[in-house]
Amino acid sequence: MALRLGELSSPEGATRNRKRLGRGPGSTRGKTCGKGHKGHQARAGYKRLAHREGGQMPLYRKLPKRGFHSPNRREFEVVNLDRLSKITDAELTFEFMVKSKLVASKSLRYKILGNGELDRSVVVHAHAFSKTAREKIEKAGGRCEVIV
Repeated sequence: MALRLGELSSPEGATRNRKRLGRGPGSTRGKTCGKGHKGHQARAGYKRLAHREGGQMPLYRKLPKRGFHSPNRREFEVVNLDRLSKITDAELTFEFMVKSKLVASKSLRYKILGNGELDRSVVVHAHAFSKTAREKIEKAGGRCEVIV
């Protein structure tokens, strides 16, 4: 048996009757249709703004503001030496890091941190290096190149 669009039925309570507006004073929605007299809320196309809370203190003013957030902050994604030690390539460029998924996004800068050991010579290209990472890479005979 084929399913016909006109024969579909929705489950009990899934649909609600529409408001019948302007049907006299006994309907509680006669004349002004439950919108009161004039004002912004009585107009067509009115949408209540999310940040307006009437006379109540708005949420953004209730919550505490703490500390200082620099608008010029430079965020770095971190890559530890123990992850670099698993790779066999001699030169780790930005493109290689993205392709091998050591770095999650192309847009963020990344910094090499010194957690782990490096047992071979490797040239690492990164936006920043920690002091310990730089020491460990150079001790293993490698080179640190900063990407500008």
